[in-house]
Amino acid sequence: CVLNNETEQIMVLTGPNMAGKSVYIRQVGLIVLMAQIGSYIPAKSAKIGIVDRIFTRVGASDNITSGESTFLVEMQEAANILNNASANSLILLDEIGRGTSTFDGISIAWAITEYLHDNKNVSAKTLFATHYHELNEMSDLFPKIKNFKVEVREYDDKVIFLHRVNPGRADHSYGIQVAQMAGLPQYVTNRAKEILTNLESKELTPYEIKKEKLKKLSSATELENQISLFEFKDDEIRGEINKIEIEKLTPLDALNKLSDLKKKVKKKEDKIDKNKKK
Repeated sequence: CVLNNETEQIMVLTGPNMAGKSVYIRQVGLIVLMAQIGSYIPAKSAKIGIVDRIFTRVGASDNITSGESTFLVEMQEAANILNNASANSLILLDEIGRGTSTFDGISIAWAITEYLHDNKNVSAKTLFATHYHELNEMSDLFPKIKNFKVEVREYDDKVIFLHRVNPGRADHSYGIQVAQMAGLPQYVTNRAKEILTNLESKELTPYEIKKEKLKKLSSATELENQISLFEFKDDEIRGEINKIEIEKLTPLDALNKLSDLKKKVKKKEDKIDKNKKK
């Protein structure tokens, strides 16, 4: 792990669940703490500068007695970091922004990272473990942000964790494969794969797919009802309409005839509704 205030201030670490991202950044924090108190550290060699404070935003917890949600606690801890960190601080951020919607989380995570990079009063050395792969794009815009990934290999629809951290970007989180390892029913994981494929190809979401199917079904039912309305065995209404000599009807006769036809149509509708209920 190489961090400095000049060229490699922020490490954005991506990789799948269970690959060791959180363990890695906590390990760095513990080693730095041990070095500050003059202890031996588990490394062949290390060059660690003076650190005034180690800030962490890891895990997920709420404060029920104070009415504080998990996300609120997360934001309070993040605010404490941004308001008190200095250039000599070490910041460890693990999955910040995950307690809210995806787009909100990405936006907050991006803004926090940008603030740490651009604010000269902070510019603290930072390790940021995240599943938001969109944050990898920040290295193209901000020179002191570097991308690293935890290496894995995929074999026979399974994930093999290599426990190595190298420069680069992770493309997948392999959450479904990890869910399989945890023992989720096969139906759930197979369905999750279908939904993921739709989302990645920017097709309909599961809700939209279901809504579209219901819409088609509803349209088909309405069409069926409209057609069946005039599907009398002897086509009596059509026959009656064809027999009407409009030019010979007085306005009153026309109204009476129309009323009579309307009653017959209503009778047919009631019959259709009754058959549906059966």
